[in-house]
Amino acid sequence: MNMASGNTTPTTVSSDIKKSVLWIYYVIFFAVLNESVFNVSTPNIAEQFGLDAAGVSWVVTIFFIVFGMGMVIFGKLSDMYSVKKLITIGIVLYSLGSALGFVLQNWYPGVILARAIQGVGGSAIPALVFVMVARFFTMEERGKMFGIITSTVSFAVGIGPVLGGYIAGSLHWAYLFLIPLPVLAAVPFFRKLLPKETPVGSKLDLIGAVLLCVAVAMIILFTTEAKLVYLLVALVALILFIVQIRRAKEPFVDPALFSNPLYRNGLIVGFLIFGTVMSVMFVIPLMLSKFYGLNPQMIGFIMFPGAISAVVFGRVAGNLTVKRGSHFVVYLGLGLIALSLMVQSSSIGLWVWYISAALILMYIGFSFLQTALTESVTQILPVQQIGVGMGFFNMTSTLAGALVTPMVAKAMDKELFAFRFHPLLSDARAYLYGNLILILSLIVIVSALMYFYSFGKRSPQPVSEPV
Repeated sequence: MNMASGNTTPTTVSSDIKKSVLWIYYVIFFAVLNESVFNVSTPNIAEQFGLDAAGVSWVVTIFFIVFGMGMVIFGKLSDMYSVKKLITIGIVLYSLGSALGFVLQNWYPGVILARAIQGVGGSAIPALVFVMVARFFTMEERGKMFGIITSTVSFAVGIGPVLGGYIAGSLHWAYLFLIPLPVLAAVPFFRKLLPKETPVGSKLDLIGAVLLCVAVAMIILFTTEAKLVYLLVALVALILFIVQIRRAKEPFVDPALFSNPLYRNGLIVGFLIFGTVMSVMFVIPLMLSKFYGLNPQMIGFIMFPGAISAVVFGRVAGNLTVKRGSHFVVYLGLGLIALSLMVQSSSIGLWVWYISAALILMYIGFSFLQTALTESVTQILPVQQIGVGMGFFNMTSTLAGALVTPMVAKAMDKELFAFRFHPLLSDARAYLYGNLILILSLIVIVSALMYFYSFGKRSPQPVSEPV
């Protein structure tokens, strides 16, 4: 198979590729699980090493920095080298970082190093999984698989904090490093089942890759620590990155990728929606605790039905994408998210289970959106740009939460929205939360209008192809 071929979609799926499907779901589960499993253990780590909040936050921050950048790099490498080889390297690095973290659990710099190696290896999995689905499967199978991947991701995100809290509380936080090790079982199967591909012979633009890494890292550090020097370094690195990809013979990212208005607007819509949903998931637990006085266990009960619904409706989203087209499902998802946020913002002070019901709508809408927006983006990318294109898309989605959530936190700390604005709220204690969630619903509406302006009303109907 030549990876430099034109913008084509497979018309058939080989028996070996079909056998790899379950392993694709298996590895994506363990990759996403590690994104959230360490969050609840930071107090234990801080106590062991005598760290303040800023010091211990590096356990989470370093992973997201490297994970976000790694998805773009592995996406780019998949356009140049065999996916079979790259996924093997990624899984081995992921497992190596996990084992190293457990061994070095009493040395904090070693823990940070291990988390960085985990981030590098773990980033290969989502980046290459999306490339596999887009490159090796028919359009009909692709929509269904994106739906199941969404369900798997939702389940991993939902169970991560629960599993992490249990292990850190009953055993020791260092055992969290061992959770990803079962992913090693997938290596021999991927080595056997994935097709051989012919490298295109390109060279990696290391200067461009490093400049992008610096820009992303500095932006994340600026949003978490609010130091102007980080923002200045990020701007300089971003400018140099743009100059580099325009002058390099084989740039890290083809500038033509960003000249595609559909792709560019798809990135923006993805960033806005992912940032919005992650912000809501940050605000709601705080609101349930401070306004309703609920304990963490009860908060979990309130949010649990929504998380489970995402698992169920991910498959529905995949089937709908195949039958009705990706654009229809995107609009349906955006509509459900906007409706959910409006109901949430209007229900503060009422029976708390109204908010739980509204969260179900948001989770279902988010499942629809994730599945269909991913399909929309893959449809507009030439096959030779799917790797780096989906890498950027995944990085944007991952970084959205890391960038937007601290901004929302600062707005809440300073009570910027604690005034009467929402027409249905009369309790002054509810103004901050209600206004903030209402504003987030308006961002979803703007995103829907942008998507409609860019992509239109109807997407081409996927054609049923022999498998």
